[in-house]
Amino acid sequence: MSGTDDSALDLRGLKCPLPVLKTRKHMRGLATGARLRIETTDPLAVIDVPHFCREDGHQLLDSSAVEGGHVFIIEKG
Repeated sequence: MSGTDDSALDLRGLKCPLPVLKTRKHMRGLATGARLRIETTDPLAVIDVPHFCREDGHQLLDSSAVEGGHVFIIEKG
């Protein structure tokens, strides 16, 4: 059992609510403990992604600003 089934989603250019909707859809196919890295340019993602994680039972491991957006690391709950 490993939590290293890491995958990534490039959600740059998408506006709310698409980053969260696409993240939710992708997370459905992941095993519990798997990690997903998402990159966004939507300024609302800094509010929406942590809220999504709390609501859906996932853990937000990291959130960092990068040039032009944010990167989030989520572990599936």
